[in-house]
Amino acid sequence: MHILITSAGKRVTLVRLFQEEIKALGLAAKVYTAELNPDMSPAAQVSDGFFKVPPVTSDGYAGILLDICKNNNIGLVVPTIDTELLLLSRQKNIFLQHNIEVLVADEDFISMCRDKRKTHDYMLQKGIRIPKAIDKFNPVFPLFVKPFDGSLSKDAAMIKSADQLTDEMLNHPKLMFMEYINKNFYKEYSVDMYYGKDNIVKSIVPRERTEVRAGEINKGFARKNYLVPYLLERVSYLPGVVGPVCIQLFYNADNDDVVGIEINPRFAGGYPLTHYARANFISNILKEYFLHEEIQYSENWIDNTLILRYDSEIVKYPESCM
Repeated sequence: MHILITSAGKRVTLVRLFQEEIKALGLAAKVYTAELNPDMSPAAQVSDGFFKVPPVTSDGYAGILLDICKNNNIGLVVPTIDTELLLLSRQKNIFLQHNIEVLVADEDFISMCRDKRKTHDYMLQKGIRIPKAIDKFNPVFPLFVKPFDGSLSKDAAMIKSADQLTDEMLNHPKLMFMEYINKNFYKEYSVDMYYGKDNIVKSIVPRERTEVRAGEINKGFARKNYLVPYLLERVSYLPGVVGPVCIQLFYNADNDDVVGIEINPRFAGGYPLTHYARANFISNILKEYFLHEEIQYSENWIDNTLILRYDSEIVKYPESCM
């Protein structure tokens, strides 16, 4: 059976890593992509085949994906963008009736992750500190603002003084006003975690984000530090959660203070660093969902692995030039 990665966009490395691990395990599976505009998607061009689909928000989107899977012997769907997670979490039991797994957590967990207000409440329940809320009408500077349903750092900003706090911000219905976490003392981490079919964590890899572009790590290290036992103690079992999850945190190594920011229940854009550090989530997925093996918790990955990302390109010539 084959794999369908939806909305893969520019995730060329993710597609190729799936292809490499399939070959390494001796499987005959192919990696397909589903895209709104596959001709303009680099990931679609390197996949084993692609399918054109309507926008995620369209009526019948899930049904179209289901038909693609049924007609092409696809056994696993891997969503990659926030906007389709909730829809597919609601439909995954329908897919399962056709022996098709969707690598997405249950609806309740996805709903919590999509609303950062609920995410902060959830983190508090798990014993993870969050940034203190700021009264926007009696602000203390500096502060930080971001929408409770945003992604890729859109509309997120540090506000240093009252003159930067505009009426538009004050009247924005979705903006959260919170304590600014000083990056002179705290380092920013995205922590990749893999949850097995039993909802128990199998791997925890903190990625220190030393340079970020468009909300994704551009340069960074995999660090085997205090965050590993810290999270293992608090979130080792999450009911209804499967596959890759990324928790964003700030960490002060001087006093081991950890501040939780958000949870992304999917492959993070910076997952390749985790993979190259040899915490192989993709192999875990293939072993669990294709070979029906049980995955054990492991910290057997390479500390201080560095990633330096760069732009590359895919060029296609018109058929008349071939």
